[in-house]
Amino acid sequence: KRIAQEAESLGIDSTRIAVGGDSAGGNLAAVMALLSKRDGGPSLVAQVLHCPVTDYSFETKSYRENSDGYLLTQEAMRWFWAHYLGEGNDGSDALASPLRAETVTGLPAALVQTAEFDPLLDEGRAYADRLRESGVPVTYTEYSGVVHDPWLMFGVVPKGRQTVDEAGAFLK
Repeated sequence: KRIAQEAESLGIDSTRIAVGGDSAGGNLAAVMALLSKRDGGPSLVAQVLHCPVTDYSFETKSYRENSDGYLLTQEAMRWFWAHYLGEGNDGSDALASPLRAETVTGLPAALVQTAEFDPLLDEGRAYADRLRESGVPVTYTEYSGVVHDPWLMFGVVPKGRQTVDEAGAFLK
């Protein structure tokens, strides 16, 4: 909200604000889109979700197949969730697990990027599907042959650079 309120002094077009992030940042961006809709603004034009965390669940096929030996592990995710939620907080709340939101209708257009060898693959794909089924324009790309978060490896992994280029083109 603050950026939208200060848009003029920041030299920002308040009609062209987007949110985005990778991994846990993808979770935060998806939650910000939900909050923006719930709270009546600021109006967002897009969301870029790269390998997003969208659900507090460790029961997906991608968790079973990709949570050991591919950089991001289930053990690490359980640690991250425990620290993110803190004691006594509920991971099933939509503000922690946007995939569980009551509705996603009316959210801004989304670019959702996932990686083939990532425990988060299925939840990212499921969120893209949920958005699309609710009438949200979605561009979904699953990057084959890479592990979690190729965005961070854009200078090393060719597909990492592709993820950044795709996000730039989407936002343009």
